[in-house]
Amino acid sequence: MSIAVVSLAGIVLFVWPFLGLGLPPEVPALTVTLGAVAMLGLMEAGARRLDSGRLALLAALAAIDAALRLALVNGVGGFSPIFLLVICAGYEFGASYGFLVGAFSLLVSALVTGGIGPWLPYETFAVGWVGASSGLAGSVVRAVRPSRRSWLPGKLDLGVLVGLAIATGFAYGALTDIWGWVAFYRGVENIGWTPGLSAPEALAHFGRYYTATSLTWDAFRAIGDALAVLALGTPVLMALGRLRARLGYEIVPAD
Repeated sequence: MSIAVVSLAGIVLFVWPFLGLGLPPEVPALTVTLGAVAMLGLMEAGARRLDSGRLALLAALAAIDAALRLALVNGVGGFSPIFLLVICAGYEFGASYGFLVGAFSLLVSALVTGGIGPWLPYETFAVGWVGASSGLAGSVVRAVRPSRRSWLPGKLDLGVLVGLAIATGFAYGALTDIWGWVAFYRGVENIGWTPGLSAPEALAHFGRYYTATSLTWDAFRAIGDALAVLALGTPVLMALGRLRARLGYEIVPAD
């Protein structure tokens, strides 16, 4: 429920250009994003799902991803190494935790690389949803296979994560392209954004823009993320699964 509440702010941010209106001011958009991420963290801490151990792990994962992004800031095409840890952490620890890992990874790496700008709210929510979608997939797999040991991933786990890596690779690119479409392609015939366009017209323009400018670029991300999962997914899931087992606890009623 908490992730759904926080995601409402991001949904408004992404659908705004398709409502025939102008964009919200840049500073409020960033402020709302930071507030949404902080609120989710506080809600998780209040529900005792984000204790000191998981908070320390969250900080470590965000720092590792920031270092990876600094080392390979441009990636190969649209590929960036930060998505592997976001996908695996969400899969093991759940949707809300996956969102926090993705969001904090982007925010920390933006501070490290100097990538703070009007595009940051779009990137933060998009990569947060990558982790959240992985968390939802992990919950479904554990419900289907409750006897699976969390520290011993199988072929089903890797297959699900490869599919997620491909799907979210394209989805992340499409979502973050909305800002660039509005900022740099205003008024361009047939593909640009113009205030007052009806929703069907705006969607058609954006579809042509995305196909022409970003589809191939995002394919590198999708394929790169899938290869990273195949190459490193098993040891990363095993490490995170063992941490989840150690950091887990059970609340029982007092006698």
